[in-house]
Amino acid sequence: MTFAPARPESVFTYGAPGLKFGAGARHELGHDLGQLGARRVLVVTDPGVAATGAPAEIAAALEAAGIGAVVFDRSRVEPTDASLDEAIAFGRAEGPFDAIVAVGGGSSIDTAKAVNLLTTNEGELMDYVNAPVGSGRAPALPLLPLVAVPTTTGTGSESTTICVLDVVSQHVKTGISHARLRPTFAVVDPELTVSQPAGVTAASGLDILCHALESYTARPFTSYEHKSADQRVPYCGANPIADMWSEKAMSLMSSAFRTAVRHGDDLAARTEMAMAATFAGLGFGNAGVHIPHANAYPIAGQAPVEFHPADYPRPTDDQSHGLVPHGMAVSLTAPAAFRFTFEASPERHVRAARLLAPDADLPDAPAEQLPAVLASIMKDVGIPSGLAEVGFDASDLDDLVEGTMKQQRLLATAPREVAEDDVATILDQSLELW
Repeated sequence: MTFAPARPESVFTYGAPGLKFGAGARHELGHDLGQLGARRVLVVTDPGVAATGAPAEIAAALEAAGIGAVVFDRSRVEPTDASLDEAIAFGRAEGPFDAIVAVGGGSSIDTAKAVNLLTTNEGELMDYVNAPVGSGRAPALPLLPLVAVPTTTGTGSESTTICVLDVVSQHVKTGISHARLRPTFAVVDPELTVSQPAGVTAASGLDILCHALESYTARPFTSYEHKSADQRVPYCGANPIADMWSEKAMSLMSSAFRTAVRHGDDLAARTEMAMAATFAGLGFGNAGVHIPHANAYPIAGQAPVEFHPADYPRPTDDQSHGLVPHGMAVSLTAPAAFRFTFEASPERHVRAARLLAPDADLPDAPAEQLPAVLASIMKDVGIPSGLAEVGFDASDLDDLVEGTMKQQRLLATAPREVAEDDVATILDQSLELW
Protein backbone atom coordinates (compact mmCIF):
# COMPACT_ATOMS: atom_id res chain seq x y z
CA MET A 1 0.00 0.00 0.00
CA THR A 2 1.41 3.42 -0.99
CA PHE A 3 0.47 6.62 0.79
CA ALA A 4 -0.78 9.19 -1.73
CA PRO A 5 -1.33 12.57 -0.08
CA ALA A 6 -3.19 15.18 -2.09
CA ARG A 7 -0.49 17.70 -1.23
CA PRO A 8 2.71 15.91 -0.18
CA GLU A 9 4.77 17.31 2.67
CA SER A 10 7.84 19.18 1.46
CA VAL A 11 9.34 20.13 4.82
CA PHE A 12 10.91 18.04 7.55
CA THR A 13 12.20 19.22 10.91
CA TYR A 14 15.27 18.21 12.83
CA GLY A 15 16.05 18.83 16.48
CA ALA A 16 18.87 17.68 18.75
CA PRO A 17 20.37 18.54 22.12
CA GLY A 18 23.77 20.08 22.56
CA LEU A 19 26.20 17.18 22.92
CA LYS A 20 29.44 16.46 24.73
CA PHE A 21 30.82 12.95 24.14
CA GLY A 22 33.83 11.06 25.44
CA ALA A 23 35.51 9.33 28.34
CA GLY A 24 35.61 11.70 31.32
CA ALA A 25 33.05 14.13 29.90
CA ARG A 26 31.08 14.00 33.18
CA HIS A 27 33.91 15.82 34.96
CA GLU A 28 33.07 19.01 33.04
CA LEU A 29 29.45 19.25 34.23
CA GLY A 30 30.23 22.13 36.59
CA HIS A 31 31.46 24.20 33.68
CA ASP A 32 28.56 23.12 31.45
CA LEU A 33 25.89 24.04 34.00
CA GLY A 34 27.65 27.30 34.77
CA GLN A 35 27.36 28.19 31.09
CA LEU A 36 23.61 27.66 31.45
CA GLY A 37 23.50 30.07 34.39
CA ALA A 38 22.54 27.36 36.89
CA ARG A 39 23.19 27.95 40.59
CA ARG A 40 20.94 25.30 42.11
CA VAL A 41 20.05 22.03 40.38
CA LEU A 42 18.05 18.87 40.97
CA VAL A 43 19.96 15.65 40.25
CA VAL A 44 17.58 12.81 39.30
CA THR A 45 18.79 9.20 39.45
CA ASP A 46 17.70 5.72 40.56
CA PRO A 47 18.82 3.48 43.46
CA GLY A 48 20.94 1.19 41.29
CA VAL A 49 22.86 4.01 39.68
CA ALA A 50 23.12 5.80 43.02
CA ALA A 51 24.79 2.68 44.44
CA THR A 52 27.62 3.06 41.91
CA GLY A 53 28.55 6.38 43.48
CA ALA A 54 28.43 8.30 40.19
CA PRO A 55 25.51 10.63 41.11
CA ALA A 56 27.12 11.49 44.46
CA GLU A 57 30.42 12.16 42.68
CA ILE A 58 28.66 14.45 40.22
CA ALA A 59 26.74 16.26 42.97
CA ALA A 60 29.95 16.81 44.94
CA ALA A 61 31.72 18.17 41.87
CA LEU A 62 28.85 20.57 41.25
CA GLU A 63 28.97 21.78 44.85
CA ALA A 64 32.72 22.33 44.47
CA ALA A 65 31.96 24.44 41.40
CA GLY A 66 29.57 26.60 43.42
CA ILE A 67 26.37 24.95 42.18
CA GLY A 68 23.98 23.63 44.81
CA ALA A 69 22.78 20.08 44.11
CA VAL A 70 19.75 18.31 45.57
CA VAL A 71 19.61 14.57 44.77
CA PHE A 72 16.44 12.56 44.10
CA ASP A 73 17.54 8.90 43.93
CA ARG A 74 14.20 7.08 43.82
CA SER A 75 13.47 6.96 40.08
CA ARG A 76 11.83 3.66 39.23
CA VAL A 77 13.30 1.36 36.58
CA GLU A 78 10.49 1.36 33.98
CA PRO A 79 8.62 4.39 35.43
CA THR A 80 4.96 4.24 36.40
CA ASP A 81 2.51 7.09 36.77
CA ALA A 82 2.85 6.69 40.55
CA SER A 83 6.65 6.81 40.50
CA LEU A 84 6.63 9.93 38.33
CA ASP A 85 4.09 11.58 40.63
CA GLU A 86 6.43 10.89 43.57
CA ALA A 87 9.35 12.51 41.75
CA ILE A 88 7.23 15.48 40.68
CA ALA A 89 6.07 16.03 44.26
CA PHE A 90 9.72 15.98 45.40
CA GLY A 91 10.69 18.50 42.74
CA ARG A 92 7.85 20.82 43.66
CA ALA A 93 8.63 20.61 47.38
CA GLU A 94 12.40 21.11 47.04
CA GLY A 95 12.36 23.72 44.30
CA PRO A 96 12.81 26.12 42.73
CA PHE A 97 15.75 24.97 40.63
CA ASP A 98 17.66 26.58 37.80
CA ALA A 99 18.24 23.31 35.95
CA ILE A 100 17.76 19.55 36.21
CA VAL A 101 20.47 16.92 35.77
CA ALA A 102 19.44 13.35 34.96
CA VAL A 103 22.05 10.68 35.75
CA GLY A 104 21.02 7.17 34.73
CA GLY A 105 19.31 5.19 32.03
CA GLY A 106 16.17 6.09 30.15
CA SER A 107 14.08 5.62 33.29
CA SER A 108 15.94 8.35 35.18
CA ILE A 109 16.07 10.66 32.17
CA ASP A 110 12.34 10.20 31.52
CA THR A 111 11.62 10.81 35.22
CA ALA A 112 13.60 14.04 34.98
CA LYS A 113 11.60 15.07 31.91
CA ALA A 114 8.33 14.58 33.81
CA VAL A 115 9.64 16.53 36.80
CA ASN A 116 10.79 19.31 34.51
CA LEU A 117 7.41 19.48 32.80
CA LEU A 118 5.30 19.47 35.97
CA THR A 119 7.46 21.87 37.98
CA THR A 120 7.25 24.51 35.24
CA ASN A 121 3.70 23.98 33.99
CA GLU A 122 0.35 23.70 35.74
CA GLY A 123 -1.75 20.56 35.93
CA GLU A 124 -1.19 16.90 36.67
CA LEU A 125 0.70 14.14 34.91
CA MET A 126 -2.27 12.61 33.08
CA ASP A 127 -3.11 16.00 31.57
CA TYR A 128 0.02 15.66 29.40
CA VAL A 129 0.05 11.90 28.68
CA ASN A 130 -0.66 11.08 25.03
CA ALA A 131 -4.29 10.60 24.05
CA PRO A 132 -6.31 8.39 24.29
CA VAL A 133 -4.65 7.24 27.53
CA GLY A 134 -4.33 10.83 28.81
CA SER A 135 -5.45 14.27 27.71
CA GLY A 136 -2.49 15.04 25.44
CA ARG A 137 -2.10 18.65 26.60
CA ALA A 138 0.93 20.55 25.31
CA PRO A 139 3.05 22.53 27.80
CA ALA A 140 2.19 26.20 27.75
CA LEU A 141 5.38 27.46 29.39
CA PRO A 142 9.10 26.89 28.74
CA LEU A 143 10.87 24.18 30.74
CA LEU A 144 14.13 24.43 32.69
CA PRO A 145 17.43 23.44 31.08
CA LEU A 146 17.75 19.65 31.36
CA VAL A 147 21.19 18.03 31.18
CA ALA A 148 21.06 14.29 30.54
CA VAL A 149 23.98 12.08 31.59
CA PRO A 150 23.18 8.54 30.38
CA THR A 151 24.69 5.57 32.23
CA THR A 152 23.18 2.95 29.94
CA THR A 153 23.47 2.56 26.20
CA GLY A 154 20.13 2.17 24.50
CA THR A 155 17.20 4.40 25.17
CA GLY A 156 18.46 7.51 23.40
CA SER A 157 16.31 9.47 25.84
CA GLU A 158 19.10 12.05 26.10
CA SER A 159 18.29 12.97 22.48
CA THR A 160 14.53 12.70 22.32
CA THR A 161 11.29 14.51 23.08
CA ILE A 162 9.63 11.47 24.68
CA CYS A 163 8.92 10.49 28.28
CA VAL A 164 7.74 6.87 28.61
CA LEU A 165 5.66 5.58 31.52
CA ASP A 166 3.47 2.69 32.61
CA VAL A 167 -0.09 3.72 33.50
CA VAL A 168 -0.73 0.93 35.96
CA SER A 169 -4.52 1.24 36.19
CA GLN A 170 -4.85 0.81 32.41
CA HIS A 171 -2.15 -1.89 32.10
CA VAL A 172 -0.49 0.01 29.30
CA LYS A 173 2.76 1.79 28.63
CA THR A 174 2.45 5.13 26.90
CA GLY A 175 4.25 8.45 26.86
CA ILE A 176 4.36 12.20 26.81
CA SER A 177 5.67 13.72 23.61
CA HIS A 178 6.56 17.35 23.02
CA ALA A 179 9.57 19.18 21.62
CA ARG A 180 10.07 21.03 24.92
CA LEU A 181 10.87 17.76 26.69
CA ARG A 182 14.06 17.26 24.68
CA PRO A 183 17.13 17.70 26.92
CA THR A 184 19.04 20.92 26.45
CA PHE A 185 22.39 19.18 26.66
CA ALA A 186 23.57 15.56 26.64
CA VAL A 187 26.81 14.55 28.33
CA VAL A 188 27.65 11.04 27.10
CA ASP A 189 30.55 9.52 29.02
CA PRO A 190 31.20 5.86 28.05
CA GLU A 191 33.07 5.28 31.33
CA LEU A 192 29.71 5.46 33.12
CA THR A 193 28.42 2.45 31.16
CA VAL A 194 31.18 0.00 32.04
CA SER A 195 29.33 -1.17 35.17
CA GLN A 196 26.15 -1.87 33.20
CA PRO A 197 25.35 -5.60 33.65
CA ALA A 198 25.21 -7.94 30.66
CA GLY A 199 21.42 -8.38 30.81
CA VAL A 200 20.86 -4.63 30.82
CA THR A 201 23.39 -4.16 28.02
CA ALA A 202 21.58 -6.77 25.93
CA ALA A 203 18.08 -5.35 26.43
CA SER A 204 19.10 -1.74 25.97
CA GLY A 205 21.21 -2.65 22.95
CA LEU A 206 18.16 -4.13 21.24
CA ASP A 207 16.46 -0.79 21.86
CA ILE A 208 19.30 0.89 19.93
CA LEU A 209 18.83 -1.50 17.03
CA CYS A 210 15.07 -1.03 16.91
CA HIS A 211 15.36 2.75 17.17
CA ALA A 212 17.64 2.74 14.15
CA LEU A 213 15.61 0.19 12.19
CA GLU A 214 12.21 1.71 12.86
CA SER A 215 13.46 5.20 12.05
CA TYR A 216 15.08 3.93 8.85
CA THR A 217 11.94 2.08 7.71
CA ALA A 218 9.41 4.70 8.85
CA ARG A 219 7.06 6.39 6.44
CA PRO A 220 8.94 8.96 4.36
CA PHE A 221 8.20 12.51 5.43
CA THR A 222 6.92 13.15 1.89
CA SER A 223 4.15 10.57 2.39
CA TYR A 224 2.27 12.82 4.80
CA GLU A 225 -0.14 15.59 3.94
CA HIS A 226 1.52 18.99 3.99
CA LYS A 227 1.24 20.61 7.42
CA SER A 228 1.39 24.16 8.65
CA ALA A 229 4.20 25.09 11.02
CA ASP A 230 2.02 24.83 14.11
CA GLN A 231 0.83 21.31 13.13
CA ARG A 232 4.25 19.71 12.78
CA VAL A 233 5.23 17.12 15.38
CA PRO A 234 8.70 15.81 16.36
CA TYR A 235 8.09 12.45 14.62
CA CYS A 236 8.06 13.61 11.00
CA GLY A 237 8.93 10.37 9.16
CA ALA A 238 12.07 9.05 7.50
CA ASN A 239 14.23 11.83 6.11
CA PRO A 240 17.80 12.20 4.83
CA ILE A 241 19.29 13.48 8.10
CA ALA A 242 17.67 10.84 10.31
CA ASP A 243 18.65 8.15 7.77
CA MET A 244 22.31 9.11 8.13
CA TRP A 245 22.26 8.72 11.92
CA SER A 246 20.35 5.44 11.75
CA GLU A 247 22.68 3.85 9.20
CA LYS A 248 25.75 4.76 11.25
CA ALA A 249 24.15 3.42 14.42
CA MET A 250 23.56 0.07 12.72
CA SER A 251 27.14 -0.11 11.46
CA LEU A 252 28.52 0.58 14.93
CA MET A 253 26.27 -2.03 16.53
CA SER A 254 27.33 -4.72 14.06
CA SER A 255 30.83 -4.67 15.53
CA ALA A 256 30.32 -3.55 19.15
CA PHE A 257 27.12 -5.07 20.52
CA ARG A 258 28.10 -8.67 21.17
CA THR A 259 31.49 -7.61 22.53
CA ALA A 260 29.97 -5.16 25.01
CA VAL A 261 27.56 -7.82 26.30
CA ARG A 262 30.25 -10.47 26.73
CA HIS A 263 33.12 -8.20 27.82
CA GLY A 264 31.59 -5.32 29.74
CA ASP A 265 34.96 -3.77 30.63
CA ASP A 266 35.90 -3.30 26.97
CA LEU A 267 35.86 0.49 26.85
CA ALA A 268 36.25 0.61 23.07
CA ALA A 269 33.09 -1.49 22.60
CA ARG A 270 31.28 0.53 25.26
CA THR A 271 32.28 3.74 23.47
CA GLU A 272 30.95 2.47 20.14
CA MET A 273 27.70 1.39 21.78
CA ALA A 274 27.32 4.77 23.50
CA MET A 275 27.88 6.46 20.17
CA ALA A 276 25.38 4.14 18.47
CA ALA A 277 22.77 4.88 21.14
CA THR A 278 23.28 8.61 20.67
CA PHE A 279 23.17 8.37 16.88
CA ALA A 280 20.04 6.21 16.93
CA GLY A 281 18.41 8.71 19.28
CA LEU A 282 19.25 11.55 16.94
CA GLY A 283 17.61 9.55 14.15
CA PHE A 284 14.41 8.23 15.71
CA GLY A 285 13.94 11.35 17.83
CA ASN A 286 13.04 13.06 14.56
CA ALA A 287 11.84 10.37 12.16
CA GLY A 288 9.95 8.33 14.75
CA VAL A 289 9.45 4.67 15.60
CA HIS A 290 6.56 2.41 14.74
CA ILE A 291 5.24 -1.15 15.16
CA PRO A 292 7.81 -2.81 17.47
CA HIS A 293 7.59 0.10 19.90
CA ALA A 294 3.80 0.20 19.71
CA ASN A 295 3.72 -3.51 20.57
CA ALA A 296 6.25 -3.08 23.36
CA TYR A 297 4.03 -0.86 25.48
CA PRO A 298 1.29 -3.42 26.18
CA ILE A 299 3.87 -6.23 26.39
CA ALA A 300 5.59 -4.40 29.23
CA GLY A 301 2.35 -3.19 30.76
CA GLN A 302 0.74 -6.65 30.79
CA ALA A 303 3.80 -8.82 31.45
CA PRO A 304 2.95 -11.97 33.44
CA VAL A 305 3.92 -11.41 37.05
CA GLU A 306 6.22 -14.44 37.22
CA PHE A 307 8.67 -13.10 34.61
CA HIS A 308 11.72 -11.20 35.78
CA PRO A 309 14.90 -10.79 33.70
CA ALA A 310 18.45 -11.27 34.91
CA ASP A 311 20.41 -8.21 36.07
CA TYR A 312 17.34 -6.02 36.73
CA PRO A 313 16.18 -5.02 40.24
CA ARG A 314 12.85 -6.39 41.38
CA PRO A 315 10.25 -3.61 41.77
CA THR A 316 8.87 -3.26 45.29
CA ASP A 317 6.13 -0.71 44.61
CA ASP A 318 4.03 -2.58 42.04
CA GLN A 319 3.55 -6.34 41.86
CA SER A 320 0.65 -6.29 39.38
CA HIS A 321 2.79 -7.52 36.48
CA GLY A 322 6.27 -8.76 35.72
CA LEU A 323 9.16 -6.72 34.40
CA VAL A 324 9.94 -6.90 30.69
CA PRO A 325 12.56 -4.19 30.09
CA HIS A 326 11.65 -1.76 27.35
CA GLY A 327 14.37 -2.82 24.89
CA MET A 328 13.52 -6.48 25.38
CA ALA A 329 9.81 -5.78 24.88
CA VAL A 330 10.54 -3.89 21.67
CA SER A 331 12.75 -6.64 20.26
CA LEU A 332 10.35 -9.53 20.87
CA THR A 333 8.09 -8.57 17.97
CA ALA A 334 10.68 -6.86 15.77
CA PRO A 335 11.45 -9.83 13.47
CA ALA A 336 7.77 -10.33 12.64
CA ALA A 337 7.13 -6.59 12.40
CA PHE A 338 9.88 -6.09 9.82
CA ARG A 339 8.61 -9.08 7.87
CA PHE A 340 5.28 -7.21 7.69
CA THR A 341 6.82 -3.85 6.67
CA PHE A 342 9.21 -5.35 4.09
CA GLU A 343 6.97 -4.68 1.09
CA ALA A 344 6.88 -0.94 1.82
CA SER A 345 10.63 -0.53 1.20
CA PRO A 346 12.41 -3.79 0.30
CA GLU A 347 15.69 -2.07 -0.46
CA ARG A 348 15.89 -0.48 3.00
CA HIS A 349 15.16 -3.74 4.80
CA VAL A 350 17.83 -5.56 2.79
CA ARG A 351 20.37 -2.78 3.36
CA ALA A 352 19.64 -2.76 7.09
CA ALA A 353 20.24 -6.52 7.27
CA ARG A 354 23.58 -6.10 5.54
CA LEU A 355 24.62 -3.17 7.76
CA LEU A 356 23.94 -5.27 10.86
CA ALA A 357 25.53 -8.45 9.49
CA PRO A 358 28.00 -7.49 6.76
CA ASP A 359 29.63 -10.92 6.60
CA ALA A 360 26.66 -13.19 7.34
CA ASP A 361 25.20 -15.81 5.06
CA LEU A 362 21.69 -14.40 4.72
CA PRO A 363 18.52 -16.26 3.63
CA ASP A 364 17.77 -16.29 -0.08
CA ALA A 365 14.33 -14.72 0.45
CA PRO A 366 14.93 -10.96 0.85
CA ALA A 367 11.93 -10.54 3.17
CA GLU A 368 13.48 -13.00 5.64
CA GLN A 369 16.93 -11.43 5.80
CA LEU A 370 16.31 -8.73 8.41
CA PRO A 371 14.14 -11.01 10.63
CA ALA A 372 16.90 -13.65 10.49
CA VAL A 373 19.63 -11.17 11.41
CA LEU A 374 17.62 -9.86 14.34
CA ALA A 375 16.84 -13.35 15.64
CA SER A 376 20.52 -14.27 15.44
CA ILE A 377 21.56 -11.18 17.40
CA MET A 378 18.84 -11.78 20.02
CA LYS A 379 19.99 -15.38 20.50
CA ASP A 380 23.63 -14.34 20.82
CA VAL A 381 22.97 -11.75 23.56
CA GLY A 382 20.51 -13.84 25.57
CA ILE A 383 17.14 -12.27 24.77
CA PRO A 384 14.11 -14.60 25.31
CA SER A 385 13.03 -16.64 22.29
CA GLY A 386 9.64 -14.98 21.99
CA LEU A 387 6.58 -13.81 23.88
CA ALA A 388 5.95 -17.32 25.19
CA GLU A 389 9.24 -17.34 27.08
CA VAL A 390 8.22 -14.23 29.03
CA GLY A 391 4.89 -15.83 29.93
CA PHE A 392 2.37 -14.89 27.23
CA ASP A 393 0.30 -17.36 25.22
CA ALA A 394 -2.33 -17.21 22.48
CA SER A 395 -5.04 -16.34 25.00
CA ASP A 396 -3.29 -13.03 25.73
CA LEU A 397 -3.17 -11.80 22.15
CA ASP A 398 -6.50 -9.96 22.11
CA ASP A 399 -5.48 -7.83 25.09
CA LEU A 400 -2.09 -7.14 23.55
CA VAL A 401 -3.69 -6.12 20.26
CA GLU A 402 -5.99 -3.73 22.11
CA GLY A 403 -3.01 -2.17 23.88
CA THR A 404 -1.05 -1.79 20.65
CA MET A 405 -3.94 -0.14 18.84
CA LYS A 406 -3.94 2.58 21.52
CA GLN A 407 -0.49 3.64 20.31
CA GLN A 408 -1.73 5.52 17.28
CA ARG A 409 0.99 8.16 17.55
CA LEU A 410 3.51 5.39 16.83
CA LEU A 411 1.46 3.36 14.38
CA ALA A 412 0.97 6.49 12.27
CA THR A 413 4.71 6.34 11.53
CA ALA A 414 4.56 2.78 10.15
CA PRO A 415 5.28 2.49 6.42
CA ARG A 416 2.09 0.45 5.92
CA GLU A 417 -1.34 0.99 7.39
CA VAL A 418 -1.71 -1.25 10.42
CA ALA A 419 -5.03 -2.92 11.22
CA GLU A 420 -5.93 -5.04 14.24
CA ASP A 421 -5.58 -8.24 12.20
CA ASP A 422 -2.07 -7.21 11.18
CA VAL A 423 -1.05 -6.67 14.79
CA ALA A 424 -2.59 -10.00 15.77
CA THR A 425 -0.56 -11.79 13.09
CA ILE A 426 2.67 -10.09 14.15
CA LEU A 427 2.08 -10.98 17.81
CA ASP A 428 1.16 -14.57 16.95
CA GLN A 429 4.35 -14.97 14.88
CA SER A 430 6.28 -13.59 17.86
CA LEU A 431 5.19 -16.20 20.40
CA GLU A 432 8.13 -18.38 19.35
CA LEU A 433 10.89 -16.83 17.24
CA TRP A 434 13.20 -19.85 17.20
